[in-house]
Amino acid sequence: MTQFLAAFTVFVALHSIPASPRIRGTLVSHLGHGTYIALYSAVSLVALAWLFYSAFNLDYIELWVPAAWQGHVAFAAAPLGLFFVLAGLLSRNPFSTTARRGGGEPGAIVAVTRHPVLWGFVLWALGHIPPNGDLRSLLLFGGFAIFSAGSMAMMEKRSRKKHGDALTEMAADTSIVPFAAILQGRARLRFDMPMLLAVVGTAVLAAWLLAGGHAWLFGGDPLLFIRSL
Repeated sequence: MTQFLAAFTVFVALHSIPASPRIRGTLVSHLGHGTYIALYSAVSLVALAWLFYSAFNLDYIELWVPAAWQGHVAFAAAPLGLFFVLAGLLSRNPFSTTARRGGGEPGAIVAVTRHPVLWGFVLWALGHIPPNGDLRSLLLFGGFAIFSAGSMAMMEKRSRKKHGDALTEMAADTSIVPFAAILQGRARLRFDMPMLLAVVGTAVLAAWLLAGGHAWLFGGDPLLFIRSL
């Protein structure tokens, strides 16, 4: 448990860097944007691998017996979460996490929610809790969900500090809760190239994971799990 807590602490601390403009700006000014992204991505992958390794080495303590419907929760939530993450990273977004630089009109996914990447991680994490039913999965995926939800609050605070009263007008056609602005008539659901690429990327990655990629990475076959229930 000590190693797991240490790994999670490092993971959270590492992913707090982009939320601090001063720290991120200092690193970018010294390293250059491209080098910063490459190094940050590499270190993030190492931290993520350590986190999963430490979680898998925790003792298995069953909390509930998985049922068939719980497996279907993961099959619905995980691909949707992956789509949100990919669409968010590929789209311009002045409010939250993105891999795109520069100004311009926000991507179509921002009309759905202004925190698509973080909501994607919440959906992915929460979708993995019911079919596992053990303490380490609850700690790992529950921790991911809480961290992602907390990051939304941090992003909102940073936006209010950066834009002040102008934020109300800027965010008039988007919402924190997915689809809220669309249902309220403040935004229109539309599709753009980043969203289409996210659909394709989600389909390809999901097919690879179901074809053996998930078992290779994490030691569990989702299709075998469903068939066994």
